[in-house]
Amino acid sequence: MSLTKTFSKKLISWHEVAGRQGLPWQNNRDPYAVWVSEIMLQQTQVATVLERYPRFMKRFPTVRRLALADIDEVLAEWAGLGYYSRARNLHACAKQVMEQFSGKFPRDPVLLEQLKGIGRSTAGAIASFAFQERAPILDANVKRILARLFCIDGALQDKVVNEQLWALASSLLPSKPQDMPIYTQALMDFGATWCTSRKPVCLTGEKKCPFAKDCQANLSAQVLLFPQKTIKAKSPEYECDMLLLRYSDHVLLQKRPSKAIWGGLWCLPESAWVAKAKVSKADSRVKPKELLALVLPNEQAPPLLKICQQFERGEQIKHIFTHRRLWMQIWHAHVSKPYTFANEGLQWVPLAKLGQYGLPQPIKLLLQGLSLIRGDDLKK
Repeated sequence: MSLTKTFSKKLISWHEVAGRQGLPWQNNRDPYAVWVSEIMLQQTQVATVLERYPRFMKRFPTVRRLALADIDEVLAEWAGLGYYSRARNLHACAKQVMEQFSGKFPRDPVLLEQLKGIGRSTAGAIASFAFQERAPILDANVKRILARLFCIDGALQDKVVNEQLWALASSLLPSKPQDMPIYTQALMDFGATWCTSRKPVCLTGEKKCPFAKDCQANLSAQVLLFPQKTIKAKSPEYECDMLLLRYSDHVLLQKRPSKAIWGGLWCLPESAWVAKAKVSKADSRVKPKELLALVLPNEQAPPLLKICQQFERGEQIKHIFTHRRLWMQIWHAHVSKPYTFANEGLQWVPLAKLGQYGLPQPIKLLLQGLSLIRGDDLKK
């Protein structure tokens, strides 16, 4: 019998013995809870989601509560998980569900895919888990499984290859809709724990893969050659100056543009990002007047300079994004009296309330390290 006909049964049988159990989002048929878990798991390690998912659900237990929340509240809860467009899309999608579907997620994958931040694979997962719809998924783990099982040539980014994988994923679905939740979970678990990218069980000899006699890559001793990888270009490096300006028990924060990196989060005022110099600028000295002109609106810099005190160079922080690296030079300064900014994007924030603001992880760690944020404040 062909693998296409036996795959789902073998996979479900495998899950009964070796699949992951007890994850907080498992065996949940609430489409809202499924949706949140799927978005959170997209680009975040399971260990981190195990901690953060219950916390997020406690703060926003329903789609209505999430839709009514202020975006800053959502970003604050998401802080540290990275890829903040996911949080903004969650908020926008919740509003869509309330406005267009009366607070109920549609069960049709095609309609789900039209919602903000939900792609075809995520739509398939929601439809499968919550509504037992026969909808395929095709995340990175599933692509790897299928590429190995059927020796799919070509880079996964290629349109033709992607369409071939979708067709395969659809052909392998179990015939009974009631099997879809466990099948979909099993598919995710198999890719995450057995058919891994670097150490699949078929190469370790520790466990016997249920597809050892069916997998074309295994039979031809080419497991690690699939899926075929594209050569990544070296990540560009940038640098900028950031101002940590304090007045009494307040720190100055600036809200980032919604479509920028760290979009919608509150950060320290910063200069433009420029290509990192090949020669270190460790001995360079930036004058207060120059720095204020770089990080603040021009009309704000001159009057602020008159009350700026204790201006000194601080640490340099390196942060690695998916496709770039950033070096942030921190500058510390105090002002002798409060200064009112005309720009609404600049705010003096009380140290005790920093936990209510969505902060990029390196900035959060910086302020925490300086004892400007207590650990408890970050969880508010």
